Amino acid sequence: MGKNDKNLIFRPIKLTVESLFKGTNSVTSRNPHIRSNINLKHFMLIAMVALLPSTFAAVYYYGIRMLYLIGFTYFVAFLVEWAFAIFRKEDINEGILVTGLIFPLTLPPTIPFWIAGVGMAFGIFFGKEVFGGTGRNIFNPALVGRLFITIAFPTYMSSMWINPSSPDAVTSATPLIFLRANETLPFSLWDLMIGTAPGSIGETFRIGIIIAGLFLIVTRVIHWRVPIVYLGTVVVASYFGHLLIPSEVVQPVYQLLTGGLLFGAFFMATDPVSSPYTKAGQVVYGIGLGILTIVIRSFSGFAEGVMFAIILMNAFTPMIDSYIVDKKFKPLSE
Repeated sequence: MGKNDKNLIFRPIKLTVESLFKGTNSVTSRNPHIRSNINLKHFMLIAMVALLPSTFAAVYYYGIRMLYLIGFTYFVAFLVEWAFAIFRKEDINEGILVTGLIFPLTLPPTIPFWIAGVGMAFGIFFGKEVFGGTGRNIFNPALVGRLFITIAFPTYMSSMWINPSSPDAVTSATPLIFLRANETLPFSLWDLMIGTAPGSIGETFRIGIIIAGLFLIVTRVIHWRVPIVYLGTVVVASYFGHLLIPSEVVQPVYQLLTGGLLFGAFFMATDPVSSPYTKAGQVVYGIGLGILTIVIRSFSGFAEGVMFAIILMNAFTPMIDSYIVDKKFKPLSE
């Protein structure tokens, strides 16, 4: 291997390290253009800090294997990003830091490493790189990977759950599954809040998620409209849905405190690239997310609807923003 070949291979790593630790005075001509008083590096750093409570809780409840799983998915994400960085002669985008952490937190604690690796690679490749890289993707890459392995490996994704209050016990049901089956929920609201009920790795410590979400709003890393409108719509839709069809639609409090709703509302629906940038668009987006989540949770063959709702609304995001911008500026052009 010649010197030029080695420079080509390791140049993305060198540029990424320099960007992370030294910063840069360059202004990118590519997306994402974050309209904020913080740069992309600080944006990603704050997001990662907000994910720490869920990460620590996962290790506490499910053991050191969770750290190995996160490290493995980071490694896979890095390899895919590195390959594309070499091909495009660019540095590795900082977005990998957040995507590489969010993805494993959406998985069951019993997931085999190889399935997690396949999902991570699929999400980065088909959720981001085929669109041109960070800032050009339509869908949230972590959710694309999660959706793929949910469809491809349903048994591994839905039937083996660890009970955090008894780590040696494996159960086939999460709180959402109990509720969909109209069975008595064997967990208290406190269990649902502190994480001692089965669920995906990062979704069960809901007190930490709420605090982290408020932290993201206060630091203006995310726009408050998306999570607040999303959660508010879920409450309203499930309230009236439960009044009309109590056998199908679960009560609002359980909608909020089961499944990945809170984690999805604060960490995935708010992705600045795949969510609307207009204020009105964010409201429409949040309403759509809430309605779709309740419909899928209540009437589909899947117990959880958050992932599907976000993916579907990601697809409508360009249309939502385009319609609102056209409507806003059309009178000026007439």
